[in-house]
Amino acid sequence: MLSQGLSHIIFNASNSEDFERAIQFYTGLGFKNLSEKEQTDETVVWLKLCSDSNVVIKLVFSTSAFPQRKPANDVDWSLEEAAIAFSITDVEAVKFKLDELVASFQDHSKDGLTQIYVLDPLNNLILLTNKAPSVLKTTSAAAAVEVAASNGKRQKIAVLTSGGDAPGMNAVVRAVVRYGITKGCDIFAVYEGYQGLVDGGSLLRKMDWKSVRGWLSVGGTSIGTARCMPFKTREGRLKAAENLVVNGIDALIVCGGDGSLTGADLFRGEWAGLIEELESTDRITKEQAEKYNVLTIVGLVGSIDNDMSSTDITIGAVTSLHRICEAVDAVSTTALSHSRAFVIEVMGRHCGWLALMAGIATGADFVFIPEKPPQQNDWESFMCSVVERHRHLGKRKTVVIVAEGAIDKNLNPIKAEYLKDILTNRLGLDTRVTILGHTQRGGSPAFFDRLLATTQGIEAVNAVLEATKDTPTPMIGMTDNKITRFPLMKAVKLTHEVAEAISVKNFGRAMELRDPQFAEEFEAYNATTIMDDNSLCLPAHERLRIAIIHTGAPAGGMNAATRTAVRYCLNRGHTPIAVNNGFVGLARGSMNEMSWMSVDGWTALGGSELGTNRAVPGEDIDMGMVAYQLQKNRIQAIMVIGGFEAFVALRKLEEARGQYPSLRIPIALIPATISNNVPGTDYSLGSDTSLNAIVTSCDAIVQSASSSRRRVFVVEVMGGRSGYLAVEAGLAVGANTVYIPEETINLARLQADVNHLKAMYTDDDPDKSEGRIILRTEDVSKTYTTEVISDILKEEGTEMFDSRTAVLGHTQQGITPSPLDRIRATRLSKHCIEFFEQHTSEALNSANGRRAVVPIELTNCSESVAVAGINGSAVIFPSITELLKITDMKNRKPRTAWWTEHRPIIDLLAGRGFFKA
Repeated sequence: MLSQGLSHIIFNASNSEDFERAIQFYTGLGFKNLSEKEQTDETVVWLKLCSDSNVVIKLVFSTSAFPQRKPANDVDWSLEEAAIAFSITDVEAVKFKLDELVASFQDHSKDGLTQIYVLDPLNNLILLTNKAPSVLKTTSAAAAVEVAASNGKRQKIAVLTSGGDAPGMNAVVRAVVRYGITKGCDIFAVYEGYQGLVDGGSLLRKMDWKSVRGWLSVGGTSIGTARCMPFKTREGRLKAAENLVVNGIDALIVCGGDGSLTGADLFRGEWAGLIEELESTDRITKEQAEKYNVLTIVGLVGSIDNDMSSTDITIGAVTSLHRICEAVDAVSTTALSHSRAFVIEVMGRHCGWLALMAGIATGADFVFIPEKPPQQNDWESFMCSVVERHRHLGKRKTVVIVAEGAIDKNLNPIKAEYLKDILTNRLGLDTRVTILGHTQRGGSPAFFDRLLATTQGIEAVNAVLEATKDTPTPMIGMTDNKITRFPLMKAVKLTHEVAEAISVKNFGRAMELRDPQFAEEFEAYNATTIMDDNSLCLPAHERLRIAIIHTGAPAGGMNAATRTAVRYCLNRGHTPIAVNNGFVGLARGSMNEMSWMSVDGWTALGGSELGTNRAVPGEDIDMGMVAYQLQKNRIQAIMVIGGFEAFVALRKLEEARGQYPSLRIPIALIPATISNNVPGTDYSLGSDTSLNAIVTSCDAIVQSASSSRRRVFVVEVMGGRSGYLAVEAGLAVGANTVYIPEETINLARLQADVNHLKAMYTDDDPDKSEGRIILRTEDVSKTYTTEVISDILKEEGTEMFDSRTAVLGHTQQGITPSPLDRIRATRLSKHCIEFFEQHTSEALNSANGRRAVVPIELTNCSESVAVAGINGSAVIFPSITELLKITDMKNRKPRTAWWTEHRPIIDLLAGRGFFKA
C-alpha cells in the first residue's frame, strides 16, 4: 500500500482501549512503530508506512481528546465530509487483511476503480483506492483536500524571494508551503534570496505547516532577500545547483522582479551543463545526475512598481499605493491649512503606475510619469497654468506627484526640487518637497495583495506539478481578474521594451505595453483634473442636465464617483445636479447644481456627502412625484450610485417609462455596496474598502486571540445573503473556516469544525498556541447566530480552547475609501457620462433634411437603463432587462459569482483534512 502526502497525520484517541486498538489496526495494515510510547501529559506513538512513501501517523492518547463521530453503517460513507486517502496495489490482499482485523468497511468499487471506505478504531474514515485521487471534494463545499498522490518520487520544491521586498511576499511563501504540503510535496524555503542557494546549509530549510503561521499580515519577506554577486557567476550557480541536488530539490518558485526572474530562467537554461559538470567532478553521483536532470522554474512577480508586462498587477503594488495615498492624504491637510504646494516623489524608475494611480486616488493637480511625459516644449508654463486655474477656482492647496523616473519629451529628468523651484518662483507658492522613499514598501499587506499572493502561490505549485522538461518557464500573473500563466522570458522581453521605447521617444508604444487600463486611466485623470480649460466642451445643443443620486447604504467611493462625475460633466459642458437624500430627496425636489469646487477634496471622503437611504421609487416613493420632479427640473440623464436597492430602483424606473415620458432618459447605475452583490459587475465600489477594514480588524482580533493562547473568535461580517466579504476576508486573514449563506450550516458541520479545532490545538505547542478566527456572514442562519456558534465552540472545546465573539458592524464601511475604490470610482463615472452622451442624439430638422442646432433627443430603448460594470479589465453596460435573467431577486444577488472558487482554498490552507481529531 503506497501513499504520498503530508509530513505526518495526527489521530487522537480519548481512551487507552481505542488507542491500543488503533496501534494494532495500523500495524496490521503495514505501518511500523517508530518509537516507544512517550509518557508525558499525553501518550504518543509514531507509526510509519513500510514503503518509500514517507507517510507517518502521529497517534496521540489524551483524556481531553474528543471522540470522533461514528457514521452510521447504513449511510453511504462516500458522502462523508472528508477521508484520508491511501493508494493500494493488491486489492484482494487488503480486503483479506481488513476481514482479519474485523474492520468495518464499504466497497464502492466500480468500472475498474477500487474505492473501499474503512473506519479505523478511532472512527476516522480511510479511503483505499487503486488510483491516486487528485482532489477529494467534500459534500459541503467547505473543503478540498488531497492527502495521497502518485507512485512517483516525492516532489521537493524550493521557494525564494529576491530583489526588492514587496508586501505580500510572505503570503506567497505561506501559500506555497501549505498548498504544497497538501499536494504531497516537501517545501524548502531559501533564506536570503539567491545567496541562500549558493551558501546552502542552514539557509535551505524544510518548512512544515506551522513554519508560516501568522505570515499573512507581515510585510516584507520573512525568509529574506539580498543582492548576490556570486550567483551572477557560473561557479556560484554551480554551487547553487549542487545544493539543490544534494537536498533532492529540482523545482524552484521565485518571487521577485524582472531581474530576479531572468536570473532564474538563466539558471534553468544552464542546468544540464551544471549537472554534467557536477557529475564529472564527483560532486554528485551518477544516480543523482540522472534523477535531477531537469530543473523546473516558476516565477511570480513581486514588485511595488507594477512594472511587469503581461500581467495587470504585481504583488505589492496595491499596498504600496495604500502607503502613498495615506501620506498624500496626510500632507493634504497641512497643505490646506497653510495654502501650500507639495511636490511628492514616489517610486517608479521606468514605470509611472504608482504616480498615476496616486494622482487619481488623491486628486493631485499634476502628475509626471516616464511613459507619457508632457508634450509641450514649455511644460513648466503648462503646469503653472493648470495650477493657477485651480487656484483661481478656489483651491487652497496644490499637490504635484512625480515618479522618480519622470522625464520630459526630450528625455531630460524631471526632479522634485526643480518642480518646487518652478512653483515657488513663478507662482509664488510656499512649496515643500516630500520624498516618500522606502516607506512605500513598508507595512502590513493590503487585502488585495494578500489575496493576489495567495492565489498566485497556489497556481505556482500547480504549475510546478504540471510542468514537463519542454514547458517554457511560466510567469504567474493576473489578467482580466483571472490568474494566468505567461511565458516568463516573453514577459521580461516586453517589459524591457518599455524602457527601450522610452529611450527612443516612442511613448505611444510604452503606453501600449502597460496593462489595458493604464492608458484609459491616464486619459480619465487628464479629463477630470487637467483639462478644465473648455477644450473638452461639447456644443451647447449637446449638453445635458445630469442628476446624481446616492441610494442604499453608504459605501467607500460614492463621493469619489460623484467628484469625477461633476468635474467631467463641467469639462464637457453638462450641468451636474446633486440630489440630496436619495430618491426621497428627488421626490421632494431637493437638488442643486454643482460647481468645480463644491466637490473639492471628496476623493478621500468616506460615506455619502449627498446623503443616502434605501427608499425605492414605485415601492416606498410615489413614482409620479419622481417623474414630476425630473420633468420640472429638466433632468436628461440620471446617474445612480448605490447597491441592490439602486438596482431595484432602476428596474422600477425602466418599467414606468411607458406611463411617464420624463423617465425616457438614459439611466445608469454605478454599483456601490460593500456586499458586492450587484449583478453585472465583478466589483462594487466600497467592497475593497470594506475588506481592508475587515482585514485590519481581524489582524487585531487574531493578535488578541494569540495573546490568550487557546482562543477562537467568531467574527460576524456584513454581506446580507452574499458570502463575498466572509470568503475574501477569510482568505486574506487565514480564517479557520467561514459560514456563508451559499452553504448550509447544521450541527454536523459545527461538530466537524469543533473536531478540526481540537486537532489543531492538540498539535500546537502548548506554549506557542495560536489564536484562530472563524468568519460568519450576518444572514447565514437565524438559528445558528454568532453567539450560538461561539457558545457551542466554547462548550465543546472544554478545557482545550475558549471562544469569544466580535461583531464588526458598521466599521466595515470604512473611514477613508481605499485607493482601488477611488480609482474604480473615477473610471466608472467617466464611462457613465460617455454612456449618457451615446444614448442621446441631435434631432433632425424635417423641414430641410439637415441637422438643426436644437436640444438633444432623449431615449426610450431598454439598453439605455444599465449597470456600469467592471468585467475583467473592461467597463461594460449590461441593461437591467438583460441582468434580471441572471439575478436572484429573493436573495438580492447574482445567481453566479466569480469569487466562489476561492471558498475551498480557505479550508485547504487552514489544514482541513490535514489535522484529524
